[in-house]
Amino acid sequence: MKSSDITKKIVSGKFKNKILKLPSKTTTRSSKAIVLESFFNTIQFEIIDAIFVELFSGSGSIGLEALSRGAKKVIFMEKDHEALKVLKENIAQTDPTLCEVYKGDTFTNIAAVVKALQKRGEKAYFYIDPPFNIREGMEDIYDKTISLIASLPKECVRLIIIEHVSGLEIPATIGSYNIKKSKKFGNTTLTYLECE
Repeated sequence: MKSSDITKKIVSGKFKNKILKLPSKTTTRSSKAIVLESFFNTIQFEIIDAIFVELFSGSGSIGLEALSRGAKKVIFMEKDHEALKVLKENIAQTDPTLCEVYKGDTFTNIAAVVKALQKRGEKAYFYIDPPFNIREGMEDIYDKTISLIASLPKECVRLIIIEHVSGLEIPATIGSYNIKKSKKFGNTTLTYLECE
């Protein structure tokens, strides 16, 4: 099976059963179905008419699921060339007018995303799923991610969600944000942070 043949479906909402392609496993990893289901059960009604930012988007499956379930706008951030190509094909399956793609390094582009939100006086959900730190060249990814979270101005944030390797200890407080809850799914954990 070629990597281009790996797919997943949108689970619920107006684009239910649309088939999304996934980039090759070497560049990104897809969020597990059980993680996705738990996340959307947690925020199912809050997501309606909200802005959703998916950092390290990969195929965009989380953001497009959010769009399908009623988010009014989704902002994607991805730097891998192959993943970007797949992301754009997946967006074309839904409603491209409600999607924005920032290509390039997430740690650099976050400033532009925050500036756009501030300009419009909007708050967003930030879903952060960095590559696991066991990958080559990614050893400091979580330190950089925690600094990024600390830098997010609270007037732009409704909720921050980090999908991370279960062994990672996320500090109870990061900048203005505190852990609201954590949920473990085998090797993967979802940690929710909100402003005090």
